[in-house]
Amino acid sequence: MITAEEFDEIFDRGEEDIIQYLDLKSMRRVNQEPQRVNIDFPKWVVKRLDEESQLLGVSRQALVKLWIAERLEKV
Repeated sequence: MITAEEFDEIFDRGEEDIIQYLDLKSMRRVNQEPQRVNIDFPKWVVKRLDEESQLLGVSRQALVKLWIAERLEKV
């Protein structure tokens, strides 16, 4: 085990692989934790989502998340 200061020094030098000092099992990406959101759609929208998700072979939820993420990247 090393201190935070020692880790920072090793990282700043860039001469040594720091992966050995990381606990990869507890790592999380910042702002990537899921948060549940409920959205009500008209029946026709749900029907179209189901049709499209079936064509693509993904779940309705995966399709909605993908489409929203793509749209937000364009903003």
